[in-house]
Amino acid sequence: MPLSAVASGLEAAPATATSATQALIASLGRPAPARTAFAEARFMHLLERPLVVSGELAWLGGNRLQRRVEHPDAETATIADGEVTVQRAGRPARRFSLQRAPQLQALLDSFAALLSGDAARLDRAFRIRRHGDAAHWTLVLVPHDAGVAGSVARIEIDGRGKRSRCMRMQEADGDLAVDLLGPLAARMPARPTREALLALCQDGP
Repeated sequence: MPLSAVASGLEAAPATATSATQALIASLGRPAPARTAFAEARFMHLLERPLVVSGELAWLGGNRLQRRVEHPDAETATIADGEVTVQRAGRPARRFSLQRAPQLQALLDSFAALLSGDAARLDRAFRIRRHGDAAHWTLVLVPHDAGVAGSVARIEIDGRGKRSRCMRMQEADGDLAVDLLGPLAARMPARPTREALLALCQDGP
């Protein structure tokens, strides 16, 4: 086989993989506002048990994202115009720059890009790897921005078909947040473990 043909084949493989990844991301797009239930278990090295909260994530269009916690205590965090507003019942709203919260920046970049089906935006914010096929897949996102990467090592998103099922945010200090999304949120165990949640994300029905 001519060397030129070998070289052409080597070049085509990454291009094909990239095209398939872009097509997958585009298929996840939803019109704004796009809302989904979530249940999150946050594993922190300073705590013996994970912190568990549940509520609703909503992409409101553009760079606007809202994370509404309903249990155990009500709290709403809204990202808009580079600012984060946190509102709790009976307390004044807190506002601060998104630059002070790299975890929320990573959440915005990943969640908003996926729900809008914007592969280009996701590629600008992260180095992307895809595992699996269109029916059962995992996206691994590593932040390009050094400031974000200093806090968030990577995000892994598991899905089936055109739906995301889980989002796992691995922080640089070893802490881990696992979000079960959509119908899977109702299956958050009473005492979650990393292993049980990984099984739900990747193998559960």
